[in-house]
Amino acid sequence: MALNINNDIFLVGEYHHVKPGKGSSFVRVKLRNIKTDAVIERTFKSAEKLEDAPLEEKELEYLYSSGDGFHFMDHNTYEQIELSSEDVGEGAKFLLENLTVTGLSLGKRILKVILPIFIIAKITQTEPGIRGDSTKAGTKPARIETGTTIQVPLFVGIDDVVKIDTRSGQYVERVKK
Repeated sequence: MALNINNDIFLVGEYHHVKPGKGSSFVRVKLRNIKTDAVIERTFKSAEKLEDAPLEEKELEYLYSSGDGFHFMDHNTYEQIELSSEDVGEGAKFLLENLTVTGLSLGKRILKVILPIFIIAKITQTEPGIRGDSTKAGTKPARIETGTTIQVPLFVGIDDVVKIDTRSGQYVERVKK
């Protein structure tokens, strides 16, 4: 569920309905700003009117980027949509060609792009791992095909395919081709 509060869209995280012994009941809600991902906690009285924001999930396929824009195709209408780097957010560093993502839209406008939890990417550049090198606690930097650098174990080499958690940007496992 999403709410429109002061022209900002917030997703409802947790809520608790409280009925104190004295006074009127209220609802304590944790809200996440859809643009900034900031979490706030608000209290609403039972008599307050709130404006619902009817969000719709759309399946989008990432096509390419040009300058500051990212181009997606809507799977239902085959319409191309260009989004700014602000709309895509931190997920831009994990966008692979033909990756299917979820777009949260309000009306015709896409507000946020949600990446899948895991992506499969190929390592394009890394140093060779030296056996016995424990100064880096068993990891080394590696660049994936999107251009993003992540930390991988010493045994991962160039052209290896790895699974990455897009929420944290961490290596999960090596994948067989």
